[in-house]
Amino acid sequence: MSSSEALTDGLRVVVEAVYSPEHSQPSANHWFFLYTIRISNEGDETCQLVSRHWIIRDATGRVEEVRGAGVVGEQPVLEPGDAFEYTSGCPLATPYGSMEGTYRMITEDGGHFDARIARFELRQPGAIH
Repeated sequence: MSSSEALTDGLRVVVEAVYSPEHSQPSANHWFFLYTIRISNEGDETCQLVSRHWIIRDATGRVEEVRGAGVVGEQPVLEPGDAFEYTSGCPLATPYGSMEGTYRMITEDGGHFDARIARFELRQPGAIH
């Protein structure tokens, strides 16, 4: 398992990632990883997650950027003290790589900021980097 943590403007993003052998087919160059993210509003202002931006790297150096609305079909509103947790997945064509990115957050007063998702490793156990 690998993990990361970042705090941006009172919004804490904690990630835990694991290899998913039941969703992987290494013989077909397909490795799948699950990651669970907990987003906690430790600030004093309500905010809403409206979009995501991921930067995904594999072992060959290939970079893929993914942008989209919300997460897992939701655009959660987080009041001070609230947290939102979800699990998603990422396929790779190599046994290791990494992910990092940002969540675009809108505040009650119409402002916005990008909450950082610190880089975390995606790695099949025993894979040599």
